[in-house]
Amino acid sequence: MLSSAGMSDFSLYDLEKRIGERANAAADVSYTRKLLDRGVAHCAKKLGEEAVELALAAVAESRERTIEEAADLVYHLLVVLKARGVGLSEVEAALGARTVQSGLAEKASRKSG
Repeated sequence: MLSSAGMSDFSLYDLEKRIGERANAAADVSYTRKLLDRGVAHCAKKLGEEAVELALAAVAESRERTIEEAADLVYHLLVVLKARGVGLSEVEAALGARTVQSGLAEKASRKSG
């Protein structure tokens, strides 16, 4: 495990790139490839499991466990995006578009869909 000091320049884009690289590796050496081979539904299920694990850690476990589970969640989120052909920059653009109105107004605008 690398220390947080050693990862200070690591970004979500670096992780997205790594997932893309690992997606092209053989399934017997790449967990990412194995996940993607099982399809988007499987990837989404893993994402849901990680979300629950993070929620539980945030409530009942240590700060360190919360960080570890958050990292797992972010990884699995990026795998789901890869499985759907969605880039991180597209998610950033959607977030950016939401900044033109308050969060409550934006959320209310999505209720119909």
